[in-house]
Amino acid sequence: MMSVETVDTLIVGGGLSGIYAAWLLSRKNTSFVVLEARERIGGRILCPGYQGFFSDLGPSWYWPAIHPKITHLIETLGLNSYPQFETGLGRFQRSDGAVQTVRGYPMEPPSRRLFGGMHSLIRKLREGIPENAVRCNHPVCDIEKTVGGILVSVGELEKPPWARFRANQLILALPPRLAAATILFTPELSHQLTQAMLKIGTWMAGQAKFSAIYDEPFWRQTGLSGQAFSERGPLGEIHDGSNHDKGPFGLTGFVGIPAAQRNQTATLTDAIMAQLAVIFGAQAARPTAFFYQDWARERFTATTFDQPPMYTHPQYHVPAGRSAIWDGTCHFAGTETADVQGGYLEGALGAAERAVMNILG
Repeated sequence: MMSVETVDTLIVGGGLSGIYAAWLLSRKNTSFVVLEARERIGGRILCPGYQGFFSDLGPSWYWPAIHPKITHLIETLGLNSYPQFETGLGRFQRSDGAVQTVRGYPMEPPSRRLFGGMHSLIRKLREGIPENAVRCNHPVCDIEKTVGGILVSVGELEKPPWARFRANQLILALPPRLAAATILFTPELSHQLTQAMLKIGTWMAGQAKFSAIYDEPFWRQTGLSGQAFSERGPLGEIHDGSNHDKGPFGLTGFVGIPAAQRNQTATLTDAIMAQLAVIFGAQAARPTAFFYQDWARERFTATTFDQPPMYTHPQYHVPAGRSAIWDGTCHFAGTETADVQGGYLEGALGAAERAVMNILG
């Protein structure tokens, strides 16, 4: 018979919300385990490195004026940040392909980036969590409420599980839509709750992002900020994605075409290079490194419901007005369930704090 590991609290999902919840619990006299489906922690925070610089292919920015939680956490952890570079003019590409220089559109309020990429936040939080408390390559397939607590199975649906855990409390630190679409709940969740979970769109799940790295910031040298918008594509939005005041330098941004049309990566990469050359000059088509991430192709981020693009930022909330179910033993976390700033890093922290506070009382 398969042994069952028992802890006080199980956290499903090792993105920012789950890792922050674990960090908060590690400061209390309580046992916990984080179950992460991927081979890495961080979730939608992904930062490939090149010559000591880490490109953000997930969230890039935080806004100190409106994001007090993450601002305070960054200071508490001793991390350093720098302002998003926005000095200079912008570029705009019309639907006919013509490009013109326009005044820049600085973010308001001003945004900042982290040295080491946003993953430096995950790495620093991980240092405060017991080594064996985080289990990667542990996809949860079944969550069952039992007389003795909550039983969680790891593996694939419709196949025998290969690991089981039991806990008194559980934190669902993953997007509600992903949980509803990929995890079997016993007893079955109500139709109203399941539909509410499926209707909450996963932020970034339908998006794709690129980062092109260069030895010199040639756009800055011609008075450009690196910011550009396009009605033509494939890129719809571009920003300076450089290190602070030294190389390497970079351009980064978002693909503007729908996920269903992004099925030829090599062809899309060629189109991105051609567009960068049109907007910023021939040198832009010759990066020293290039990174691309299509979140719609990530099985532990997106579902088939996430393929249509989001054109506006949703108003996020807990599903069906409930922050916890099963007599207060299963708690929703993850940025899509935040009371404020849902979809942002700030929301991920707020949702984790709420879940942990409800558990600890």
